[in-house]
Amino acid sequence: MQDFRNLKVWERAHALTLEVYKASNAFLRDEISGMTIAVGSASELEYHLVLAHDLELIKASDYQRISEAVVEVKRMLASLMQKLRAYGRKLTASAR
Repeated sequence: MQDFRNLKVWERAHALTLEVYKASNAFLRDEISGMTIAVGSASELEYHLVLAHDLELIKASDYQRISEAVVEVKRMLASLMQKLRAYGRKLTASAR
């Protein structure tokens, strides 16, 4: 099975998506909302890891490693959200 990025339909859909994003900065707000959902999902994963650990369903070493990865992703998402918000404020200020 080939990589989906090699499919013509994906290439065209991706190109169309890029054009729409370029044409509208309104998506910025939607992206921030999406990031908020992503952070919520990461927090939910973090809880499920705690639960699995406490129920002794995963090894302590796996729990530690995966928990650290989740925390890192949450930090990265938070940073991205801050940058998107700052960019949005900059766009709003320049439009005035």
